[in-house]
Amino acid sequence: MTINFLIAPDFPPEFYAGWHFLNTRLQRLIDAPVHLFMATNAKEEQLEIDNDNVDIIYANPFDAAKLIRELGYLPVVRPVNCFDEMVIASAAESEIKSLKDVKPGMSILCTENYDVKLIALRLMEAVDIEENDLTWIKSESCSAVARGLIQHEADIGLFMSSAYYKLTSITRSRLNLMIESKINDLYHVILLHPRNAGMLETLQNAFSSIHETPAGAMLLEDLGLNDGFAVLKKEEAELLIDLIETLRD
Repeated sequence: MTINFLIAPDFPPEFYAGWHFLNTRLQRLIDAPVHLFMATNAKEEQLEIDNDNVDIIYANPFDAAKLIRELGYLPVVRPVNCFDEMVIASAAESEIKSLKDVKPGMSILCTENYDVKLIALRLMEAVDIEENDLTWIKSESCSAVARGLIQHEADIGLFMSSAYYKLTSITRSRLNLMIESKINDLYHVILLHPRNAGMLETLQNAFSSIHETPAGAMLLEDLGLNDGFAVLKKEEAELLIDLIETLRD
C-alpha cells in the first residue's frame, strides 16, 4: 500500500527538491512506498484532506490544531530548534519604517498562510490596528509579496521568516524589516492519520534518525532543518494547540 505524504504549501520554492530527497530517504527507512504531494496553496491542501487522501502531513501549527482535535491525527515528530516566526516589512524607500507608522486604510500583501496573518494581527494590536483597518491583498508566494512591495503595490507585506531570509540579498536590500516575531513556541509538525496508527513508532524512529548519517544531515540542512526531527509527545502537541487557541482569542 502506498502512503500519501502531503507537504503544507508554506515552504520556500527552493526546498521543493529537498522534500523529494527526504521522501526518498524516508521510503528506505520504513521500507514502504511513499507518494509525496506538494500542495501549491491552502485550498489544494484542504481539498486533499477533505478527500481523505492524506496519510502523513507536514502541517503548520494552526492546521495541526484542527487536524489533531477534530480529525484525530496523531503527533509524529517536530523539527528541532526550528520555530515558525514571521516578518512584517515595507519597501526600503517607504516612509513606513516601524509598526507605529501603520495607519488605518493602508494595504497589506500576504499569502494564504493563516498563521502568518494571525501572528501579524497580534503584533499590530500594540499599535491599535485591527484586521478590518487594513486592505488585504492576496499574493501567491513570499517572493510575490516582496516584488509587490518593491513595485509599490501595497504599503506593507507579511512573510514567513524562513522565506524572508531565503530571498536574495538584493531583494532584501530593497525591503525594510519592520518587525519580526519572537514567539519561539510555534512550529510545523508531522502528523499521521489515525487509520495508520500501527506505523506511528516506525515513522517516529525513521524521521528522528535521518540526521544520524552525513547524507541525511546534509539533506536536512538543505531544508533548513539543521537539527533534524524529534518525537512529538502528546503533551507537547496539546501545549501547541493551547497556544494556537490563545492567539485566536
